[in-house]
Amino acid sequence: MFERQRPLNDRERQPGPVVCWISRDLRAEDHWGLALAQQDALEHKQPLLVVFCLQSAYLGALPRAFSFMLTGLYETKASLAEKNLPLMILEGPPQDMLPDFCRLASAGVVYCDFSPLRLARAWRSQLAEKLSIPLIEVDAHNVIPCWLASDHQEYGAYTFRPKVSRLLDRFLIAPPALLSHPFSLDSQTRLDLLRLDKREKLPLAPDSSNAQPQPGSRAAKAALQSFIRERLALFDRRNDPNERAASGLSPWLHFGQLAPLRAALDVRGPSAQQAAFLEELIVRRELSDNFCYYNPAYDQFAGFPSWAQATLLRHRGDLRPHLYSLDQLEAAQTADPLWNAAQRELSASGQMPGYLRMYWCKKILEWTPDPETAQAHAIFLNDRYFLDGRDPNGYAGIAWSIGGVHDRAWGERPVFGKVRQMTLAGCRRKFDVDRYIQSVDAAERNEHG
Repeated sequence: MFERQRPLNDRERQPGPVVCWISRDLRAEDHWGLALAQQDALEHKQPLLVVFCLQSAYLGALPRAFSFMLTGLYETKASLAEKNLPLMILEGPPQDMLPDFCRLASAGVVYCDFSPLRLARAWRSQLAEKLSIPLIEVDAHNVIPCWLASDHQEYGAYTFRPKVSRLLDRFLIAPPALLSHPFSLDSQTRLDLLRLDKREKLPLAPDSSNAQPQPGSRAAKAALQSFIRERLALFDRRNDPNERAASGLSPWLHFGQLAPLRAALDVRGPSAQQAAFLEELIVRRELSDNFCYYNPAYDQFAGFPSWAQATLLRHRGDLRPHLYSLDQLEAAQTADPLWNAAQRELSASGQMPGYLRMYWCKKILEWTPDPETAQAHAIFLNDRYFLDGRDPNGYAGIAWSIGGVHDRAWGERPVFGKVRQMTLAGCRRKFDVDRYIQSVDAAERNEHG
């Protein structure tokens, strides 16, 4: 499946080991990047080295997000070791750490994960310049490689869906399983590289609550199968937070502990619920990658469509019903009991029902002095508290909620202009709001004894 890969520089391949730098897809199975890297290594009869570069801080994420990621990474490390594939964890920016690592390993080529986000793209761009060997990018995260699904920013799901449909059968294919790798580094090179692996066992800071899910690929597979058995048939009720009919897979998908491709293959079928799940998993999720990849202002007001910018500017001076500071929002100190409950659930578990995630974000627009402040506050809270924060899904969701991205103009209202509004009264018509609030209250009581 060579369409999944593309070169990021024009260097010539050299004799030597293959390096696979994983950053977004942190699993050992269903990983097209690892599969293609191993195929290259086997063809050239070379060792395959897997590398992860740990950042001490990343876009404001809480320690529990690092713990979730690292716990899963140790599981991946053990799984790769069973295949004679060492995973080394380096500390520092990849564009600084990997050139020295590759020189020390006498590497011949580097494979890397794809991400549409600004920081990850800067890492790859700088690394491509610094390396004297090829850097090859593989999209192991999207079912259809982002740059092949579309060559421009899509207006919405209605324009993106036909393109996905045309390509889906071509790419809905699992990669080959990793083989036990027959080629190893010589003992001296291995020792030299292990000196760079300063974090053989990193100290974890697990969240003390029982609210967040278990990390790792094994837990992700179990969660996927549990969803298929117990909740897939209820998926058409997913917008009711009390039903808990959504998949709940987003943390494992975000950290690459579960391949979206695997979820699609296991769920695919003829029912309406299966089709609805694949719509969210593939069309909607990969539309977010498309937005962030082709719109460099994905996290800024300038990234909103022109009609939304115009209507928000016209209503910039509208009187807000309330104005809350970021501290008040973070502490769930608003006059809206539903919003407060959703924020408290987020703080405790790192998750929030999908329907409420939209409501949560739109109310931030209503309660801040301007859309720029609303977007900044929403991104801060998203990246800090959501386990699946710092992700294209989050940035696209915020841009949809505040700036009408992937949506259309609606009837004009105060503050929102023609951007779609959501209200507490509307939520009450859709589901039992009080029941949801009581469930959050009960979870907090149980957590605190």
